[in-house]
Amino acid sequence: MKNLRPLGDRVLIKLIEPENKTEAGIILPSETNQTIRLGVIIAVGPGKRNPQGKLIPMRVKENETVYLAKYSGTELDNDHLIIREDEIIGRTSSDID
Repeated sequence: MKNLRPLGDRVLIKLIEPENKTEAGIILPSETNQTIRLGVIIAVGPGKRNPQGKLIPMRVKENETVYLAKYSGTELDNDHLIIREDEIIGRTSSDID
């Protein structure tokens, strides 16, 4: 998957398992982790073009941890998915500039 380069405003993501324990040590049931998925960005496309043809750069970058809706994107295998940038729900605060 590392050789795959997304086109346009698409992003290649490696899915990761969310924590099932809170910071206080409470173990969460598996059902709570099924509505939102968590992943790390592996590769980013160049961005999309506006109606005038100017490239709009991507707002996300490689190695950022992002949150995704349960059924968003296109799964390539059990661990990887391609998604449009505007389908990303959010990213962790440590990744934000």
